[in-house]
Amino acid sequence: MKRILIDYKKLDHKVAANLIDSYPYGYGDEDIITLKKPNGDIIEAVEVRTDDTIYLVKISKSLSNFISNFEENIEKELGNQAQAEAVIGQSDETSPSDLESDQENEKEKL
Repeated sequence: MKRILIDYKKLDHKVAANLIDSYPYGYGDEDIITLKKPNGDIIEAVEVRTDDTIYLVKISKSLSNFISNFEENIEKELGNQAQAEAVIGQSDETSPSDLESDQENEKEKL
């Protein structure tokens, strides 16, 4: 099983959702893993497991904000995507006047 140390900002949506599911109310001291880099710096992380990988997500001050605002941000993103698809769908539709023009052209050919 792979172990990857990663910042939460670089997580894909699936792993980020798994992070939220693992820590729906935030993380506590018992969830924190402390790592020491070769240069002596200390890194704190929380663990998120998938089928083939263990992600060690670095803790930062904004991680708790990310966890608390995740659902709201996903809803906004999905809403924006749906709006964009609706606009694209509207531009693909033909208007009734376009259909009438096409019908008149067909009659003239006959």
